[in-house]
Amino acid sequence: MFVLASDGTPLDPCHPARARKLLASGRAVVVRHTPFAIRLKDRTAGQSETQGVEVALDPGSKHTGISVFRAHDGTRHGRYSIQIDHRGGKIRDKLTARASYRRSRRSRNLRYRAPRFANRRRPDGWLAPSLRHRVDATMSWVQRLCRLAPVRAIHMEVVRFDTHALAAGKPLEGVEYQHGTLHGYEVREYLLAKWGRACAYCAASGIPLNIDHIQPRSRGGSDRISNLCLACVPCNQAKNSMPVTEFLAGRPEVLSRVLAHAKAPLRDAAGDNATRWALYAALTTTGLPVRCGSGGRTKWNRHRTGVPKSHALDALHVGDLGYVASWPSQITVIAATGRGAYCRTRSDAFGFPRLRLPRTKQIHGYQTGDLVRALVPKGKHAGSHTGRVAVRISGSHTVQTPTGPVKTSHKHLRLLQRADGYAYTTKKEEHQCTP
Repeated sequence: MFVLASDGTPLDPCHPARARKLLASGRAVVVRHTPFAIRLKDRTAGQSETQGVEVALDPGSKHTGISVFRAHDGTRHGRYSIQIDHRGGKIRDKLTARASYRRSRRSRNLRYRAPRFANRRRPDGWLAPSLRHRVDATMSWVQRLCRLAPVRAIHMEVVRFDTHALAAGKPLEGVEYQHGTLHGYEVREYLLAKWGRACAYCAASGIPLNIDHIQPRSRGGSDRISNLCLACVPCNQAKNSMPVTEFLAGRPEVLSRVLAHAKAPLRDAAGDNATRWALYAALTTTGLPVRCGSGGRTKWNRHRTGVPKSHALDALHVGDLGYVASWPSQITVIAATGRGAYCRTRSDAFGFPRLRLPRTKQIHGYQTGDLVRALVPKGKHAGSHTGRVAVRISGSHTVQTPTGPVKTSHKHLRLLQRADGYAYTTKKEEHQCTP
């Protein structure tokens, strides 16, 4: 649990049992529901001894893992784990739909509009909105954690795949992690992501996989990433030194799929790397030391600890470390939902407005997405219910709870936390560890 001094200065996190005792004795009050944070009423920052914590990030295209840990003599003790679910796919789909609506309306010649010219230039460092969202959401949570905990340093996985090294197909001078104990980890990690951790020939998964040359080296094949795939042990032994066209001669559908997928460009990896470097540039503006690591280093650290892959555990193993002693058994899953829309209408199938929405988002002191507690005095839903509220102009709001919607008057609601564009849930870490 996060702890603040009486003047709002962040202190070291404490155990949940300690937070319950402080709240029960009246020495602290709740200042935030998720992440849960309390403020001490009888202690200032000058009266407290603070050791500080560090934050580690594992950025991804759909999910980002964040770990808050305490480091002592090279050993990390995890204190808080976060998984951010990005909404870049929804942003991309909405922008595509908006463009199609505009293109469709313009093609009908229903109104005159002066022609526009495609001479608008994008500024340096511009990212598509779906990519910019990853940077902004992650940066927003790093700043929140800095306000809730005494963060001393930030660790970040800067590149997951070195596209230059992958395309070269040979060791590059000056690339330290491609030699010694980390040799081959970058290539293998990329192939696992590219081929979905399954055999390229029989689609078997959950079994040991080998790196196979599509065009065998004995037949002139190279070590470039476009000539590598994953194969299970039986397929790898059956193929041996045969060319893939000969091995899959009786399965033309599989052959065409393998050849097409093998030549897929490194576009996704390049986009992933672009957002990570943009996030790195944003993190440097915090004034905290930012220490970098690669995806190969993260996987090597995780294998040394012997834990399975998860976003939070990947974040905890980013960068140089000696040992990971403990980590939280529960992960806070944060899904980006957005803060609503400026548009006050709903469109039909052709892109024309068909429904008017109220101009004010806040009704009787609440707006859609607020976390509230409903104290229903009587009726079918009598009792206490906690969840997100959906407001109506009539004042009869609906609270979404795990057991279903509860409809009640705004007079029976108590605000717990304002809507901030995120939805919060929790889940158990697959690999348990006793702190």
